Amino acid sequence: MNLELRSFATFREAMGQKTIEREYEEGATVGAVLADLESEFDGLEGRLLDDDGEIQPQLSILKNGRDVTHAQGPETPLEAGDTVSLFPPVAGGSA
Repeated sequence: MNLELRSFATFREAMGQKTIEREYEEGATVGAVLADLESEFDGLEGRLLDDDGEIQPQLSILKNGRDVTHAQGPETPLEAGDTVSLFPPVAGGSA
């Protein structure tokens, strides 16, 4: 199945582009996709999943615009044509 993967801010820098398309087997989960990205891109290693396979705190990982933490987290199933978006932690503001 074909998925669109979108990355933002420092994740975009690590992946070298905003959007990539990848083929995955039917039944792939968000966690499997994140693990693949960590192994493919050096700048993402250890930044998406913790040692237990859970999504790192403070990250926003969206499936079709919905945060997967409100679904099944890394076990969220994916379907052909889905878009997975990766947002690193963001801080800022003014005093």
